[in-house]
Amino acid sequence: MKHDMPFPAGEESLLSTHSVYGAPCWVSLTSRDLKITEEFYSAVLGWRWRPAKLGEPFRIALADGVPVAGVAAVAAMWQMAVAWTPYFAVRSADEAVSRAAERGGTAAVGPISLPPGRAALLADRDGATFGIWEGELFSDWETWRASRPAFIRLHTRDAFDAAMFYGGVFDWAEPGGCCEVQYEGDEVVLRSQGDVVARIESGALEAAPDPSIRPHWQVHFAVEDVAACARTAERHGGSVLSLGDDEAVLRDTDGAQFTVTARRFGG
Repeated sequence: MKHDMPFPAGEESLLSTHSVYGAPCWVSLTSRDLKITEEFYSAVLGWRWRPAKLGEPFRIALADGVPVAGVAAVAAMWQMAVAWTPYFAVRSADEAVSRAAERGGTAAVGPISLPPGRAALLADRDGATFGIWEGELFSDWETWRASRPAFIRLHTRDAFDAAMFYGGVFDWAEPGGCCEVQYEGDEVVLRSQGDVVARIESGALEAAPDPSIRPHWQVHFAVEDVAACARTAERHGGSVLSLGDDEAVLRDTDGAQFTVTARRFGG
């Protein structure tokens, strides 16, 4: 795996990760074909695109002019999995990597310097992949939260065990911190300023033949019409894995899995 990984690409920002440490701050997609990826997500989610500073295979997705996600068409070139990956804001990338390792996680890449910050790609102790970012944010955080994915959800073996892992890495229990952990039935819910930004649920199987059943982070995008997004995804070469009134689990043309969530239902 190369070390010039498709971490969040340089956008001007107003804040640093120090102000929102522990919270999700970005999502990034690795794909095979940039043109096909752009066409698919433009149709399904209404995104527009701008170049990223890392070079030609990289793009920044815009929703109503706000940077909301990064795309890197490097999966085939770098022999990487096609997938959506969430990134969490940290005060120190080195410290976060050390904390993850102490708790049984692993570092796939990094930390490496990518001005204006530092990044790493990690896996938790059940194998779910996530990223960390230290440095300037790529969009004003409040604006990104309003235009962002509705939230991210970790499907894992044991929600409470996973919450202990991530809480230790990201200081979720620190007084005065950016995030608050709550236990709601069988789920662990992460809130920031009252909004749900992440959910953790039990039931994933580590050795399942189907990757969608193994521990993984799932990105949920808020949309106005779930059924219309599902139909559009199929028309543009994607597939619908499940469809309900409020959510649909979709795969894009490369096979990356994501969820569209009714805007009224997202939090």
